[in-house]
Amino acid sequence: MALCIYLVPWEPLGHPLGTLGVAAVLPLIVVLTWWILQLPPLRDGPRQEVGPRLCTWHFCRSPNSGAVSLTGKMIPVAEFKQFTEQQPAFKVLKPWWDVLAEYLTVAMLMIGVFGCTLQVTQDKIICLPSHELRENFSEAPCQQLLPRGVSEQMGGLREVSGLKNNLDLQQYSFINQLCYETALHWYAKYFPYLVVIHTLIFMVCTSFWFKFPGTSSKIEHFISILGKCFDSPWTTRALSEVSGENQKGPTTGRATATVEASAGSGKANEGEKEKVLVEPEKVVTEPPAVTLLDKKEGEQAKALFEKVKKFRVHVEEGDILYTMYIRQTVLKVCKFFAILVYNLVYVEKISFLVACRVETSEVTGYASFCCNHTKAHLFSKLAFCYISFVCVYGITCLYTLYWLFHRPLKEYSFRSVREETGMGDIPDVKNDFAFMLHLIDQYDSLYSKRFAVFLSEVSESRLKQLNLNHEWTPEKLRQKLQRNARGRLELALCMLPGLPDTVFELSEVEALRLEAICDITFPPGLSQLVHLQELSLLHSPARLPFSLQIFLRDRLKVVRVKCEELREVPLWVFGLRGLEELHLEGLFPPELARAATLESLRELKQLKVLSLRSNASKVPASVTDVAGHLQRLSLHNDGARLLALSSLKKLAALRELELVACGLERIPHAIFSLGALQELDLKDNHLRSIEEILSFQHCRKLVTLRLWHNQIAYVPEHVRKLRGLEQLYLSHNKLETLPTQLGLCSGLRLLDISHNGLRSLPPELGLLQSLQHLAVSYNALEALPEELFCCRKLRTLLLGYNHLSQLSPQVGALRALSRLELKGNRLEALPEELGNCVGLKRVALLVEDTLYEGLPAEVREKMEEE
Repeated sequence: MALCIYLVPWEPLGHPLGTLGVAAVLPLIVVLTWWILQLPPLRDGPRQEVGPRLCTWHFCRSPNSGAVSLTGKMIPVAEFKQFTEQQPAFKVLKPWWDVLAEYLTVAMLMIGVFGCTLQVTQDKIICLPSHELRENFSEAPCQQLLPRGVSEQMGGLREVSGLKNNLDLQQYSFINQLCYETALHWYAKYFPYLVVIHTLIFMVCTSFWFKFPGTSSKIEHFISILGKCFDSPWTTRALSEVSGENQKGPTTGRATATVEASAGSGKANEGEKEKVLVEPEKVVTEPPAVTLLDKKEGEQAKALFEKVKKFRVHVEEGDILYTMYIRQTVLKVCKFFAILVYNLVYVEKISFLVACRVETSEVTGYASFCCNHTKAHLFSKLAFCYISFVCVYGITCLYTLYWLFHRPLKEYSFRSVREETGMGDIPDVKNDFAFMLHLIDQYDSLYSKRFAVFLSEVSESRLKQLNLNHEWTPEKLRQKLQRNARGRLELALCMLPGLPDTVFELSEVEALRLEAICDITFPPGLSQLVHLQELSLLHSPARLPFSLQIFLRDRLKVVRVKCEELREVPLWVFGLRGLEELHLEGLFPPELARAATLESLRELKQLKVLSLRSNASKVPASVTDVAGHLQRLSLHNDGARLLALSSLKKLAALRELELVACGLERIPHAIFSLGALQELDLKDNHLRSIEEILSFQHCRKLVTLRLWHNQIAYVPEHVRKLRGLEQLYLSHNKLETLPTQLGLCSGLRLLDISHNGLRSLPPELGLLQSLQHLAVSYNALEALPEELFCCRKLRTLLLGYNHLSQLSPQVGALRALSRLELKGNRLEALPEELGNCVGLKRVALLVEDTLYEGLPAEVREKMEEE
């Protein structure tokens, strides 16, 4: 569909209606053109490329007849659409005074265009020679034509009626042009052009910040995000949920406060709360009233939250938008005063009669002319109309300045939105972000209210929760259930944005392991996990409502917490009175490492195992709170030196003690006071001498001693005093020899001396008749004593990576042998007596394939039998 305006040629300029008709119609054409540009492109069937069209026109004046005609040419409106296509988007940042200023500039522009049209279509000035007497030649040529009465006009003039001036058309045109340039005041000549220029400057000042690269990019980004936030289904859902919560009344609010009360703040009313929450496991969560979002809408809302975060960080850094808006407003005010002053001064210069005195006697025979400024009367009216519009425009600019400076526009508070929606975590914003929100409020405050939803972390967490529930269905979670090392049915979730609510539908879960999940708040649905006994929180801070503390305090048996600092351990962990094992991992702050203060453990009445991995300088004093029933204590210090261990003496019931990577150079004397101690692990310390090993005879129940991963160079002879020792670990040290008295530890069943520098073994090892496991791999042994094969109960013999050149046939005497490692030696052949080791199979014989192939076929067949 094409839209075009066709103008027919007008009559000659001699007809006054023709001239005024052109002047009157052209502004209407401009208004119609501006209105057409606001229309959306029209469609005409399948021809989508066809849109509105308008016509351009130009004036043609006949040199003979003087007629003026308008000819037109069709131009698609789409070519002009680029100048206005951004305006509908930017309208949200235009307050009422900017909109009013826009209409005023359009009106002023029409005045200017109308005046310019008159300048183009009509003669600017019409002059006639003045027939005054010679003696009165010095008087003004138009003095007699001023309105002083007819008689006065006729008194000083001679009869000129019907007189011919003997001037042709070209002379008149010459005189008209010359007098127009010299006699007419500049204001009367250029008034319409000045109006157009000033109006264009006003228009540029108003929309400059929409075009300037440093500001337009931020504005376009903001408007794009604002529109998406306004139309997002999540905005409607979040506000609806808040409205539903607010309508529940004060009763629900009190119940919520009771559920979310912390353990520390609720101790005073603990008895009362227990009465109210007698059966917390029966808490049922109500489904939300609002329809769930689909997965696509949830992902779009999630992306919007990220965009809003990044945009806020970017825009709050500066105030270029605020500064630019102030500058263009100040410029408009200055421009307004300048225009007002000079227009009021020069508007009286527009006069209907103009006296013109030029030296053209030689050309025309006259030097004095009386001229008629044909548009003076209309221009004077337009000037006063223009001044009125400028005054109104200036008032709007002054009000804009007042609005800019009477309140802090670089700060924006969402206090009213927080009170209305109940989202108390919506942050206040500043700088350009705040300024744009102030402008948005002038357009429609609903925009900022809906936009604030995407500034709330609570809203974001709800959205994440919704997306999680979509992604992690109960069926998908059941596929991740596995038995852990303790045989419990465990669900392990790692690096999720939150904890899915669907987890609590798996009532069969016995162990819950959460790793790298931020800001967990257990919902009332946790009470559905009636079989839960083990909880692991690895870099996953969690909040537990008081009602759920009552539910878990007698059910949980094992808790593992790993965090950056130990002060981040949730306080409710220390109130689980049914807890049997507590494993904590984290660092003390440097200023607290020496004090090593840990929360009181007095409530943990059934705690048997305590594991602490930190950088403490001493054993925490609170460990003594559980001294009466603690059976296993593990301290892993990651190389930090443990200086004070005197608290260990009070752990009378302790059976197992681990002091790993504690920087110990000697065996602490406090250990020898632990009469019930059965296992001691001093792994990865700096032990060089173990002369204190004699004092272990006071630990009569000690059966396992782990001194591995140290720098021990020798074993003292009084190791023979440890007759009740069953397991001795001395691997990864610097041993080169073993004392013969080691053979007197008759109860020894396991001896690990691998990863040392041993060159030989004492024959007295053959006295260890209870020995079942011997590891001497990664040493420098060249031969084995024959007495070693007298250890008939030996089941595991690890001899790999030594310098053995042969294996004694006596190995066949080890009938109970089920695992033999020989790899990495210098053996040339294996004794066929290996066939007598009835428990030894091929999979447990670690040796080179060539050596194995050298065994007799019947021996190999026997080893390969199932």
